[in-house]
Formats: sequence, structure tokens, C-alpha cells
Amino acid sequence: MARGCFITLEGGEGTGKSTQAGRLTERLRRTGLEVLTTREPGGSPGAEEIRALLVSGAVDRWSALTETLLLYAARADHLERVIRPALNRGAWVVCDRFADSTRAYQQGAAAGLLSALEKEVVDGDRPDLTLVFDLPAEDGLARAAARGEGATRFEAREADFHERLRAAFLEIARADPERCAVIDARPRAEAVEAAVWAAVQTRLQP
Repeated sequence: MARGCFITLEGGEGTGKSTQAGRLTERLRRTGLEVLTTREPGGSPGAEEIRALLVSGAVDRWSALTETLLLYAARADHLERVIRPALNRGAWVVCDRFADSTRAYQQGAAAGLLSALEKEVVDGDRPDLTLVFDLPAEDGLARAAARGEGATRFEAREADFHERLRAAFLEIARADPERCAVIDARPRAEAVEAAVWAAVQTRLQP
């Protein structure tokens, strides 16, 4: 059986990734594919417990090193229990955030550490396609606040952090254009959905 395709959605806060993950999943299912939608941090029971530690509490609850190690502990469990089994049975996996988010968000962690952890944990399971949703940081934070769910530790960080975050995601996309496609997240959801589908059809031909 052919291995499934692995698609990740990346971007700053409020860029609409979760909405588009759901829409993309439905489109792929209409082609007859088995599709698993998941998220990070989280996605498996153990990883969801770690997620609760990561998204709640004070902004400075964890050091950059501790936060990075927690993220990779969650990712290892997620890959072992959910993502790899799905890909190996031929399912397509659509994941809201993955390793690129760790690189972008963990701005205080050593690049060598991130590379070593990614090599050890992710290894041959890097995404086939990464959709990077781009939106001015101010607009994204306004959208996130409009959800009325209360700010997570990540959303509560200073505005400068979110500007650097946007730049980090764009740099990741520039450095790996064969894997990454930048999606303008400013238009209405229907227009963004069309851009996402065009990228998926062009790159992966479902």
C-alpha cells in the first residue's frame, strides 16, 4: 500500500489555519481519500496533556529550553501513536502546526538543539507540503481576540514577538520553496480555501 501524504499548516496567531484545515480535509475526503486531521501541540492523548501545560499559565512559565523539550516530547508521542500509523496505512494527514512552528516560536532556543531534536524525533516523517499562512501580526492578534476564548500563553506575548514570528515563518518558506507554499490569509475564508486547494492540487495532485 502506498504511503499517505503529510500536509502541515503553519503561521502566526489568528491566521485561520484551523478553519482551513477543516475545509481542506473535507475537500480531500470528497476525492475518496482517507484523511486524518490533527494538531500540535497535541493530537494524541499524551500530547494533549502536554499541550495543557504549554498553552496555559504565565507567559514566562517555561524557559525556552524547557518549552522546546515539552514540545518535542508531545511531538514524539503524536508521531508514534497517530501520524505514522495513519501515513503507513495510506491515509493523508492534515496537521495544524508541526516542527516549523517550534522553529518559529522558540526564538530563545539554540538552533543546534532544534535541529538535533527534529532529526531524532521527526526523521523521515517531514511534511510533503507545508502551507504557510501569512497575515500582518496585528490583524492576526485581532482575529484571535475576537474569538473570545481568552489569550493563550503564546497569544499573550508582546507585539514585537509576533512580528518576529511572522518573519520567521516567511524565512522558513523562502528557505524551502519545494516543500512550502505561502498562502495570503487576508482575504475571506472562501478565497483562502481556493488558494489552499490550488496549492495542494499543484504540489500533490490528490
